[in-house]
Amino acid sequence: MKKILIANRGEIAVRVIRACRDLGIPSVAVYSDCDRAALHVRMADEAYHIGPNAPRDSYLRIDRILDVARRSGADAVHPGYGFLAENEDFAAACRDAGLVFIGPTPEAITLMGSKTAARQVAIAAGVPVVPGTEEPLGEDVTDRDVLAVADSIGYPLMLKAVAGGGGKGMRMVSAPAELPGALRAARSEAGSAFGDSAVYLERRILAPRHIEVQLLGDHFGTVVPFVERECSIQRRHQKVVEESPSLAVSPDLRRRITSAAAAVARAAKYTNAGTIEFLLDQDGSFYFLEMNTRLQVEHPITEMVTGVDLVQWQVRIARGEPLTLDPEALLAPRAHALECRIYAEDPDTNFMPSPGRILGLRVPQGPGVRDDSGTYEGGEVPIYYDPMISKLITWAEDRPGALARMKRALAEYEVRGIRTTIPFFRWILDDEDFQAARFDTTFIDRKLGARNGQPLVAPDDEYAVLAAVAIAVRQMTAGAAPPLAVDAAPSRWRQDARATALRGQ
Repeated sequence: MKKILIANRGEIAVRVIRACRDLGIPSVAVYSDCDRAALHVRMADEAYHIGPNAPRDSYLRIDRILDVARRSGADAVHPGYGFLAENEDFAAACRDAGLVFIGPTPEAITLMGSKTAARQVAIAAGVPVVPGTEEPLGEDVTDRDVLAVADSIGYPLMLKAVAGGGGKGMRMVSAPAELPGALRAARSEAGSAFGDSAVYLERRILAPRHIEVQLLGDHFGTVVPFVERECSIQRRHQKVVEESPSLAVSPDLRRRITSAAAAVARAAKYTNAGTIEFLLDQDGSFYFLEMNTRLQVEHPITEMVTGVDLVQWQVRIARGEPLTLDPEALLAPRAHALECRIYAEDPDTNFMPSPGRILGLRVPQGPGVRDDSGTYEGGEVPIYYDPMISKLITWAEDRPGALARMKRALAEYEVRGIRTTIPFFRWILDDEDFQAARFDTTFIDRKLGARNGQPLVAPDDEYAVLAAVAIAVRQMTAGAAPPLAVDAAPSRWRQDARATALRGQ
């Protein structure tokens, strides 16, 4: 490979650019209007404008991305995650244009991207699946027919988009009376998000854990699974905290669940990086859930506990190298790692996005801390895209050590100018059940419900906001640029701001 185009933005584009630089391969960035000064644009060797802010006019424009590849002389494309990462048409278009697509084949994306087809692959591989429908339920299937199918599966159940992901097109149904309305809502949301309104039904496993297995497959038939990731801490079906390994997985269960993941991948003739997701029942049974045919957001924790650079291996596999990793070593974690997804969201207003300019930023450092970020002090968090601004990762010899480092890192993390989910994570990590790893996929909903709307932002934060407003008004009157701060760890800045507010200055 001579040059790699990264068809993405934000922290994942930065992550891929760094892997390219480590491998000595020049990188090409693409950007929309509002991303002109974004970090990935600044870091890449070359950068090209591809359109207006809306994703459909820029990051989802296959023709414009391929045109940039031609003009820049790139011979390979890395899709990152999101946008076109799991789009079989994009992978096929890259192949037809003579470009190396750093990911699975279009055929594998098509096969495993359909939740119902993926279930059939798992069944053929002898891997247990959650009881449910094996065929898509399109608009031509009547409510009466869906009700009959649901009765045969049993309640409670889940309605899920066939082409879905990220919790979109998903509804829980507890009784037959709820099904028609949930069906209409799920189909509508799936059609808007994925261009495919088909759904399917699965029995709902009560209070499961969400366990996933990272794997790599080369072009010579070798598939290697990695030690599992625990992804049960979710909000609105979106993962927010991940860790590896899982305290709920014994060595014997690890062997069985990783072997099952590899069996599914081999049955799909899968190549490059992918992830098999499972639901783990309270009795120790596990069920295939779906496959993500791309690099995962939470891949850094696997890198930290195995010492393997997954993005570099994506590139190496794409250029035809065989896997040389020791399969046994990949199942023996050498550390424990945690990841918190830092979003530009306000946890006290139902996690509404908080776009804007980052006026102050202090990133945590020190032993066992990694921050994968796509922004910088003075950078803009636009409203048009996913509001995740960074992924904070810590690791140590064991879970208590990794947890202590995460708490220290969150205390050091300061972001001024926008709201973030940092206070939300400080609250989670202080929870006794989280510290004891007593949780399942309902954990966040239960804990937030028990708060009864009690604010997550500490009183000191409120003093800081009031002080920032007072200072801003005073300095705007004087013609100076206003310093704003609404989310920061306890710091000398906050102490000074509180004192200013109390003095009425």
